[in-house]
Amino acid sequence: MTTTQPGEPLDSIELPDPPATPVHRWGFGAFLVVEAVLLASAAFVSVLAGPVPAGAQIPVRDVLIGTITPTVLAALVAVLITAWRGNGPRIDLRLEWHWADIRLGLKLGVLGLVLTTVSAFIWTQAVGEHNATSAIGALVEDQPMSLTAAVIMFVYLWLLGPICEEIIYRGLLWGAVERLPWGSERWTRLAAFLLSTAVFAVSHLEPLRTTLLLVIAVPIGLARLFTGRLPAAIVAHQMNNFLPALTLLLTTLGVLTL
Repeated sequence: MTTTQPGEPLDSIELPDPPATPVHRWGFGAFLVVEAVLLASAAFVSVLAGPVPAGAQIPVRDVLIGTITPTVLAALVAVLITAWRGNGPRIDLRLEWHWADIRLGLKLGVLGLVLTTVSAFIWTQAVGEHNATSAIGALVEDQPMSLTAAVIMFVYLWLLGPICEEIIYRGLLWGAVERLPWGSERWTRLAAFLLSTAVFAVSHLEPLRTTLLLVIAVPIGLARLFTGRLPAAIVAHQMNNFLPALTLLLTTLGVLTL
């Protein structure tokens, strides 16, 4: 505790520097492990589901399991890595909660939703409606679906999926990039934004939609860049996914016909 002598001016007091954020001990290796878990678990689920007869569609149950399980498992592994090799997810993944971040995430999410809607329309005109459809949308297209399955899919696409993907890409990958000697903090954060945006788009393994996914990813990445924390990116991602998830829900239930 710093004390003053009688008559000593307050502005001459030297205050201690605030404690620095502890440095984690994981890097790109951790991200590669998580990506390996994502791909390996997806392949494992596919093998367990068994072959699909020629001309037949994958059952909705298998689509949901094959989509949700790998992403959730990979995100859990990412969280465990921060606990094992770092300071825990709150510090390493910047999961601190600030209302200002949430408000910014909502604003950028709305912006992203507008950009996505416009870009999706243009992209559909360029490549055709079938080629512009997301992978999960194409898999469940024209399939009867129970209310339970439709709600599970909606909740995953809107809420759970964005949380898991942000933990992996703008949490773990972003943190790995920040450990590299890019020079100034400004350039480090810019590199993390650019790389995580590109990897996020490519990692969906939908070549025809990669350009569209890049557009979608930019406002989400900006939420992380401007705040320095993950919740803003999660909220922006969830806002961006809401209308597509709702449209898919209503379409699969037969309420909406496109």
